[in-house]
Amino acid sequence: MDPVLVVVAVLVIGIIVALIIVGRVSPEGKDPLQTRLAEFSARERPPTLEEIELSQPFSERVILPMARKLGEFVTRFTPQASLQSIQHQLDLAGNPRGVDPTVFYLSRLGIAGLLGAGLLALSFVVPHGSFLSFAAAPAKVVLIAIGAAVFGFFIPSLMLQSKITQRQDVITKAMPDALDLLTVCVEAGLGFDQAMAKVCEKWNNELSMAFERVINEIRLGKLRREALRDMSERIGVADLTSFVAAIIQADQLGVSIGKVLRIQSEQMRIKRRQRAEKKAHEAPVKMLIPMVLLIFPSIYIVLLGPSAIQVIKSGVLGVIR
Repeated sequence: MDPVLVVVAVLVIGIIVALIIVGRVSPEGKDPLQTRLAEFSARERPPTLEEIELSQPFSERVILPMARKLGEFVTRFTPQASLQSIQHQLDLAGNPRGVDPTVFYLSRLGIAGLLGAGLLALSFVVPHGSFLSFAAAPAKVVLIAIGAAVFGFFIPSLMLQSKITQRQDVITKAMPDALDLLTVCVEAGLGFDQAMAKVCEKWNNELSMAFERVINEIRLGKLRREALRDMSERIGVADLTSFVAAIIQADQLGVSIGKVLRIQSEQMRIKRRQRAEKKAHEAPVKMLIPMVLLIFPSIYIVLLGPSAIQVIKSGVLGVIR
């Protein structure tokens, strides 16, 4: 068997196993609080503490607490700046599945150890003459295992970066419509906070959840400008940052928020149209590579293939030689 194919197969199997584990551990999309309240409301007697604990999923009762404890021990030896960077990335991704920096860092180490140790274990069971045989080339196998461990260490970061990009794209696309609704609500006589509440009522996306968090923070006593600034830092979208800056400036200077929202809404729609035009202009360039590598060779084979066969059968090439 080709050794390169063996290495690729091991890496692919390791990634699939890691994704299955993450998918099994992750909670369902339903709100656990609402589900638990519905179960308790149907009971005739109040549940005991043991029943409440046993009603939680096994991952939340056993796996996540153990992972957090182990992660806290590991992160004692991790620089604080690295943990702050991980926390910022998790905030940008919307804190998927409630993962904190300790669990995320432990998942990186776990996947790295799984791939490295799995490759080493495989090297002891493959035939002696194989490329991955530890007895035949121990130094080479160790280097490959280290490379697989390094690759596994960066897999969670790549997945997190993909989640950040998807979330920012969703928020960027939702901004113009949300600003239109904010403008209509404010011009109809509602306050800015009530207008954000209307956006949360009408939609259920990443932007509405960010607005809902801002509203909750304001209700808990945080200043509006601080809550909005924190939201822009948690999201990291340039359009939202400029919108928050305009709202804060209008609030401080006493300018009508309705006019500011109207201007911001028009600008967001212009930017969305410009982004669509930019993607339309980039499409021919992106289509060029598959056309040259896949479509054009097929066309040449269909059009010139019969002619080439006839030329070969006619013996012209032999006469020229």
